[in-house]
Amino acid sequence: MWTWIKASPGTYVWLLLLAVTSLVVSRIDPESLDWFLAKRSTNIDQLTHHPIHALLASLIWTEQADFLFYFVIFHVFHVPAERWLGTARWLAVALSAHVLATYISEGVVAWGVHNGSLPANMANTVDVGVSYALAGVEGVLMYRFAGRWRWVYGTGLLAFYLAPLISGHTFTDLGHFCAVLIGLACYPLTRGRPVWDPAMAVRNWQQRRRSSA
Repeated sequence: MWTWIKASPGTYVWLLLLAVTSLVVSRIDPESLDWFLAKRSTNIDQLTHHPIHALLASLIWTEQADFLFYFVIFHVFHVPAERWLGTARWLAVALSAHVLATYISEGVVAWGVHNGSLPANMANTVDVGVSYALAGVEGVLMYRFAGRWRWVYGTGLLAFYLAPLISGHTFTDLGHFCAVLIGLACYPLTRGRPVWDPAMAVRNWQQRRRSSA
């Protein structure tokens, strides 16, 4: 287990922080939770006055204390990505997606508030969570696959994030879609890394099973 953890240390440090903050969120009175999280959000007000704090704090706080969900989803995407790319490159992808998608989506909100098409209280909305970084890592994982599997995965991923953007038109939907595109743009970081062919993996497993029978 320790060998497994050492292969993706960044993900497990992040999960540890999420475990602590999820416990804190579960203990806060619901009436006070919005105020508490707004001070740790990447909203317009916090990005204007405390940009670094907002960007870092929003990575470890969530609106719901659902640590089990994050534990599973981090093992599906972050762990494989960090083991494949290495901690430095994985972190570069995750932070790039988080920061750039945040500024793009909140820039749209700022423009809407300035022009009166969005209510002024949108400047203080709660916007925390790991989803932009996650979407970016999901995007770069497209290059983990070989051959046609790469395009199957990439097409499905884009459809998954484009559908809510078209139907919902929310700033978070825009942020998620931009984060995926940022992850896809990180292809140069994947050069020289091994690719995985699921069909070949299945055939190899079947051969080992027959040889051991």
